[in-house]
Amino acid sequence: MKKNILLIGGSHGIGFEMTKSLVEENNVYVASRTNEELGNLDVHHILFDATTDSLNETQLPDEIHGFAYCPGSINLKPFKMLSVDTFKEDMDLNFFSLINVVKTILPKMAEGSSMVFFSTVAVGTGMPFHTSVAAAKGAIEGFSKSMAAEYAPKIRVNTIAPSLVDTPLAKRLLNNDKKKELMSERHPLKRYGETADIANLAVFLLSEKSTWITGQVLGVDGGMSTLNVN
Repeated sequence: MKKNILLIGGSHGIGFEMTKSLVEENNVYVASRTNEELGNLDVHHILFDATTDSLNETQLPDEIHGFAYCPGSINLKPFKMLSVDTFKEDMDLNFFSLINVVKTILPKMAEGSSMVFFSTVAVGTGMPFHTSVAAAKGAIEGFSKSMAAEYAPKIRVNTIAPSLVDTPLAKRLLNNDKKKELMSERHPLKRYGETADIANLAVFLLSEKSTWITGQVLGVDGGMSTLNVN
C-alpha cells in the first residue's frame, strides 16, 4: 500500500527534488504557492502560502506517514543592518509557520511516521551575517529534538542542516562563475550542494530504511561543519 507523504513547499528547489523521488511509490501531497514545475507529476497539489495561510485539513488524507517542511530564507546581512522586524519575519516563515502546520497535521500522523525539517550549517558553525537565519533555524533544531523525545516511538523527527545549495533561494549567491568558484572553495569537498544531495537524505529519513533514526540534526554540508582543510 502506498504511503501518504505531505511536503510543504514541494514545487521548487529541494522540495521539488523530493517530490520527483517520492511520487512513484507514494501518494504525494504538495502544499505550495505555485505548481507550474510540478507539470505532469501525479501529485495532489494544495494551494498554500506558509506565511499567511492555515492548512486546510479537508484537503489532507486521513493518515499521514511522512511530512517535510521545506520553506526557508537566506537573509545574509550584517547584524546592524537587520531590523527586529526582519528577525520576526524569518522566525515566522521558518519556525512559527512550521509550528502551525505541525499543530494541524499531528492528529493525522500514523504510527511509525516520520517528520523532516531543515536547518542550516550556520547554527552549529558560527558564520558572520547569519544572525537572523541562524536564530530561526536554531529554533527548529531545538524543537525537532524535543518533538522527537515527546512523540517517540510513534513519530520520528529529524532535521537536516545543509550548507549552500544551488536552489532558487540561493540564486544571488551563485549567479556568476566567480561566485560559484568562491563558494566551492569554502567547502572541503570543493563544491557547493545540489538539490539531490539534500533530497536524497530527506527521502531516506521519510522511508522505512531509517526506522532507528530520530532526534538527529544531520549535516549535509560538504564537510564544512567538521573539517578544516584550507
